[in-house]
Amino acid sequence: MTEQADPTRRRTSISVLLICKDEADRIEACLQSVAGWADEIIVLDSGSRDGTVDIARRYTDKVWVTDWPGYGAQRNRALERCTSEWVFSIDADEWVTPALRREIDQVLDAPGRDCTRLKLPWETYFFGRPLKHGRYTSPQAKLFLREGTRYREHKVHESLVMPRYADHVLKASLKHYSWRSYQHVQEKHLKYACLLAEQKFDKGQRANLPYAALRFVTDFLQQYLLRGGFLDGSRGFLMALVLGQYAFHKYAALWALEVDPAETGKR
Repeated sequence: MTEQADPTRRRTSISVLLICKDEADRIEACLQSVAGWADEIIVLDSGSRDGTVDIARRYTDKVWVTDWPGYGAQRNRALERCTSEWVFSIDADEWVTPALRREIDQVLDAPGRDCTRLKLPWETYFFGRPLKHGRYTSPQAKLFLREGTRYREHKVHESLVMPRYADHVLKASLKHYSWRSYQHVQEKHLKYACLLAEQKFDKGQRANLPYAALRFVTDFLQQYLLRGGFLDGSRGFLMALVLGQYAFHKYAALWALEVDPAETGKR
């Protein structure tokens, strides 16, 4: 175990929160990037079979193996175990650079600081190079005051519920290696699309296939033209297509839940 926080470098305490499953190929780089900097590292694993838990236990003794209740509920479980003033919710496919650590320390210890969340620019790598434009470059609210904060218990894309929102956007970026391969790109987006469809269905929302097709077009154009994806060349074009597919799958899956009783029963 190598988690050894140095309280002399930063007066404000930070808990790192990480939920994971089968991330043995990349969780170590993530944990290395916060070990010795965070005051504690909290890891909740939902049944890894690839050695993820063994790797995590080399960096912290605060590792629990649980079932899988959904993204929001699992993050809340981990959040309940955090004890620091601030919580940094990180994923196994992300890692923190020295420049980002220094900027976080400076902002959190600055006199008169009034923010409740820090938003970190994403540097998302896509087939070997970072995307410079579009959805996957938006700053993420990863670091927040713990007191009174919870996650909405959504199946995916869970967001924070806080007593007060006051954001500060950092300059240094959080490295993000979301996809292992082209197949993984497609599988991950399809998985999230189907989870979002279930979430919408549970809220009484419905869709049809013409609308799903329309969303493919509008989301592609938004990513590629309005958000500047074309400036990322072939990678930007492919990502715009993937996000168009993601939108289509989301609403096609929602349509399928309504019209196919067998599909609905599988939930």
